[in-house]
Amino acid sequence: MRIAHVAPVIYPVPPSTYGGTERVIADLAKAQLRDGHDVTLFGPADSALPNVRPIGHYRSLAWHERQGADAPPGLPAVLEAQLLRDLLAYGGDHDVIHLHGSAHASGVAETLGIPVFRTIHWRADEADHTEHFRAFPQERIIAISQSQAAVVPVSNLAGVVHHGIPADRYSADQGAGGYLAFLGRMTDQKRPDRAIELAHATGREIRLAGPIDPGNPGYFDSVVRPALDERVRYVGSIDDAGKQDLLGNAAALVFPIDWPEPFGLVMIEAMACGTPVIAWRQGSVAEVVEDGITGIVVDSTGEAVERMEEVLKLERTAIRRRFEHRFSDERMARETLDLYRKACSSRSSKESSASAPSP
Repeated sequence: MRIAHVAPVIYPVPPSTYGGTERVIADLAKAQLRDGHDVTLFGPADSALPNVRPIGHYRSLAWHERQGADAPPGLPAVLEAQLLRDLLAYGGDHDVIHLHGSAHASGVAETLGIPVFRTIHWRADEADHTEHFRAFPQERIIAISQSQAAVVPVSNLAGVVHHGIPADRYSADQGAGGYLAFLGRMTDQKRPDRAIELAHATGREIRLAGPIDPGNPGYFDSVVRPALDERVRYVGSIDDAGKQDLLGNAAALVFPIDWPEPFGLVMIEAMACGTPVIAWRQGSVAEVVEDGITGIVVDSTGEAVERMEEVLKLERTAIRRRFEHRFSDERMARETLDLYRKACSSRSSKESSASAPSP
């Protein structure tokens, strides 16, 4: 099958550190390649996916920002315009288009006459998505959790496919550091302050990793920075090796979100390291974390404190096995392909019916 993934213009694919959407695109594309499919990436030229056909001569917004000058506010629109030009010119050469970025590409993809899928790597219950579903009723949404699927119109919903990652990216470790870990954007949606509160309440050290949220930069300075000391450490953004070290040596990952998380990739990254997850019951959490097996699902810091000893007794090798069973990239690719094939089969049937001669 000829598959085209359309990435956002913000980060390269895969990203060097932060960029969950771009990481998922890369893992899905590589798994589809291994299955023998012809895969194209419409995305920034600083992306690097071996054997995937790259289309895009513009650099990512992150690349421009690294050049040392402030990126003008109109730059993302210029990058989007180049992406749309590429999609108009070459998108029709594929069997399916799979959109992962902003809404702009939907208008172009709709005109290509082939099945169009879209993964929303964000909450889908706000007014922009409600309007999008109304405007593009033929676009097939691949939800990343049942929680997200619940707010997608039935007419748009193609199915649910949980994220997956390669089994060899991380390995199970023993949690020898004994500290709690937090990995995510420094923002009020992710609530690192709750993670710090839990560490204080249980007498444990905590290490915080992740970027300062560009949409809410004051949060770090006003909430996180004042809490830092020798037992509350901030290590910044980290790459895969850094995640292996942070998560593999942690006693547990704290995922104290305060928003309807559509999936939460860091939870399965922790599980891949054999590390249990302490997660607040929001969005997809109860789908991803098996309470009492791969972690605990709680409704408050007090409940997390009460159940801390329980989570620390969970068997790390069992957590790793559950990750391998439920969240592999092969499973993600297989389930996604099933949805592609269903749409292509339906299209072929309709075309055959339309071209059949009248009796």
